[in-house]
Amino acid sequence: MDSIFDQVHERRHTDSQKWQKYAGQDILPMWVADMDFKAPEPVLQALHDRIDHGIFGYARPERGTIEAVLGMLQRNYDWAVEEEWLVWLPGLVVGLNITSRAFAEPGEKILTTTPIYPPFLLGPRFQNRSVTKAKMALDGDKWVIDWEAMEAAVDSQTRMFFFCNPHNPCARVFDRSELEAVAAFCQRHNLILCSDEIHCELLLDGRSHTPIATLSDEVSKNSFTLIAPSKTYNLAGLGCSLAIIPDKGLRHRFNSATRGIMAEVNNLGYTACEAAYRDGGPWREELLRYLGTNRDFIHSFVKERIPEIGIYQHEATYLSWMDVTAFDLSDPVAHFESHGVGLTDGAFFDSPGHVRLNFGCPRSTLKEGLERMEKAVDALR
Repeated sequence: MDSIFDQVHERRHTDSQKWQKYAGQDILPMWVADMDFKAPEPVLQALHDRIDHGIFGYARPERGTIEAVLGMLQRNYDWAVEEEWLVWLPGLVVGLNITSRAFAEPGEKILTTTPIYPPFLLGPRFQNRSVTKAKMALDGDKWVIDWEAMEAAVDSQTRMFFFCNPHNPCARVFDRSELEAVAAFCQRHNLILCSDEIHCELLLDGRSHTPIATLSDEVSKNSFTLIAPSKTYNLAGLGCSLAIIPDKGLRHRFNSATRGIMAEVNNLGYTACEAAYRDGGPWREELLRYLGTNRDFIHSFVKERIPEIGIYQHEATYLSWMDVTAFDLSDPVAHFESHGVGLTDGAFFDSPGHVRLNFGCPRSTLKEGLERMEKAVDALR
């Protein structure tokens, strides 16, 4: 029986940034982290019901929305979050910019690992804060934190560590010992820990996610966590995210930095968030199975037909990180675009010679995209 995720939905001639990028060109867009799947039916129904009400004034989360978030965190991660810890955001990129402004002064440093999601590098710079980078290392085909690089990068002007788990783009799920090492490093160097865990519901092969703030009360007081339903349930355009900030002092500093510059979450964002976290579980379980088979299809295809491309251990997300350094291309993305597939350039992640492929799409679309990549490689052989 076909999966609901096998259905192809026409997104051309819509407001989709993903598909508009290549309007009028025979290029499959497999770049930005936006899936080609319809949102769960309970979310669509909740949105229809909210629209039927017909009034869309300034919004605040209702009791049911708050309870849906707290219930999801308790159910999935055994995390007893208090309502007052929640800070609602119109997006996590906004959160990263606010964080940079709130916890570092102009010219002070924010540390992160690379390769990394580009707003980790851009957010601090937009706020006139410096970014210090520690390159990750490879353990076989698995990306790990290089602790020697981390120790060499931190100094007396470093105020924060931006952490990403599950990792984008490396698709790692850091285990408890790795999380404990991150927490100990931040404690040793007196760094506030900002943990982006937006992909926490997209773990493959039955893996489980541990929010780093749950390691201990001490870690909880010195950290905050960014989450959103947007990646898991394909709701990015509705703009509803959260910062979970247990410490009152950190929360005050964060909220103070938002004043006058941060837009509010809209009515439909709250509605979708509540429905996704309350009723989206069965849909998510089917999604994870489908993404797992898509991931396996990529690995088999690449190893058998385009082995010049390097691929890594992939534990979470629908974003495949690929090494194309073997081709020595000055512009890898342009080369693959010329053969009909649009990828994200690893240079944006501070890792030239890599590309990122979004496989949150029907298998038929993925197969076509990989076959186009094969043609692009054939042209270089």
